[in-house]
Amino acid sequence: MAQTIRRGGKGVRRAAATRSAKTRVATARKQTGNIVGQAVRWLPFSDETLHKLMIAGIVGGVLGVAAIGAVAAGVPSMIEQDIAGLAGQAGFKVKRVEVRGVNRMNELVIYEKVLGQRDQVMSRLDLAALRADLLTLPWVKDARVSRQLPDTLVVDVVERSPRAVLRDAGRFVLIDDTGHALETVPPSRAKGMLVLAGKGVENQVAAYDKLLEAAPALKTQVAEAEWVGNRRWNLTFKTGQVLALPEGDDEGAAALLSFARMDGVDRLIGGKVAAFDMRVPERVYLRIPGHADDIAAEAKAAAVARATKAAGADGPAKSANHAANHAESATHALAHSGATAHD
Repeated sequence: MAQTIRRGGKGVRRAAATRSAKTRVATARKQTGNIVGQAVRWLPFSDETLHKLMIAGIVGGVLGVAAIGAVAAGVPSMIEQDIAGLAGQAGFKVKRVEVRGVNRMNELVIYEKVLGQRDQVMSRLDLAALRADLLTLPWVKDARVSRQLPDTLVVDVVERSPRAVLRDAGRFVLIDDTGHALETVPPSRAKGMLVLAGKGVENQVAAYDKLLEAAPALKTQVAEAEWVGNRRWNLTFKTGQVLALPEGDDEGAAALLSFARMDGVDRLIGGKVAAFDMRVPERVYLRIPGHADDIAAEAKAAAVARATKAAGADGPAKSANHAANHAESATHALAHSGATAHD
């Protein structure tokens, strides 16, 4: 009887390799399961709690996706509009504006900025933008805008304080202690305030205050301070007298202190001297109006007297003419001998 031999079956080696692969897979699954199980056992949750957390995470993810879709479709904007409409119907609209802290500036300027918010629903007010708009006003140093429900908008203003008057090309401009321009004023309003002059002087307010710290007793006596050549000060006192100080912060402060001491002893302010020039170290040049004329007149009289005394009986006319010419020359020379404070 013939025997049929089937070919294509697995050989011994192939069968062994297949069993080995299955064994490795089973071992890996067992190890992975043990690791995951061990990690789960380390968590401070029970199996029930862990199951709830997984469900909550899935639900949260679904809700997040739904929220993103709603935002893309504009649903929150529509809701906000509906809420704003209900608030307006309930009376939560800006009907009153209350401004606080205004003393010097024109209060109407603030109302012009704020009244654009009238009849706005309280919930839709952009307080940050309104505050930024108020800070653009010259007098406003700081501002705070708040809601006072149901219908009042409150504006608290911190004003800048005028420190001096800047004289520039015939105009008078109020400035604060930082040199910030506040407003142009008429000369009558500038009366009694410190006047600052000179190119770039608005940036030297702090330097001027530091200079006067050397002689605080003179601070109330100064009517005008001129910043000369971007390097030094000329101070004009209320008496109209001018003090020229040297350049340099330390040098100017030392000269001002020395002048204050001399004024305390000799009362220079209010005296006959019109100008004091202290730009040269260890020296003070004075200018007295009319002093040169007085000296010239005295010199002329003395010259005539000497010539008359020296004249003989036979030549009085010649001697008199010689004395007059000498006196005129002396007068011309003395007329230009007065000391002045200038650059």
